Order: sequence, then C-alpha cells, then structure tokens
Amino acid sequence: MRIALHTRLKPGREQEYEAAHREVPAELVAAIRAAGARDWTIWRSGPDLFHVLDCDDYAALLAALADLPVNVAWQARMAGMQEVAHDYSPTGAARGLPVVWRLNP
Repeated sequence: MRIALHTRLKPGREQEYEAAHREVPAELVAAIRAAGARDWTIWRSGPDLFHVLDCDDYAALLAALADLPVNVAWQARMAGMQEVAHDYSPTGAARGLPVVWRLNP
C-alpha cells in the first residue's frame, strides 16, 4: 500500500531538517524496513513536507515503530523542527492524504 502524508517545518528549520536526513541512524532505517516499509520518500516545498510510503500495512508500521527507542529519539529530534509532525498515535494511520486521481489505478 502507498500512503501520502503532509507535515510542516517550523520557519527557518529547512536546512537543519535536510541535514538531519543526511544522517538517519542505520538502526532506524533497519527498523523501518523491518516494520514493512519498502520505500519512503520525502519532498520539501518551503516548509511543507510531502511523504510517500510504500509499505505492507501502515497501521502495523506505526505500531511497530511508535515505542521503539531509536524512533522515539528521532521523533523527539524532528519535533523540535516541525509545526505539524508525523503522527505515530493509533489514529495516525487514518491521517494519510486522500487519493484524488491516479494515472495507473
């Protein structure tokens, strides 16, 4: 399944956010893959971030990562940079962007 998300950075935090993503901990990358993610891409337009995840089960991915210490530490770091953060709560799985149109259904 593919999930699209929108998050937003605090003003002026764009370069810090990009720098952080050049050094995502290998342990976190391995955990994301183990939780069922096949791909995760983030695009930035000013402070707006657009994520597309390809995963087996988004709700299960969130549950697997929510309390994992390496993810908790990463999310705390990201929270300092974001106005609108990725939601790892049990209701977060329902907060993906709705599909409006696809070339290949």
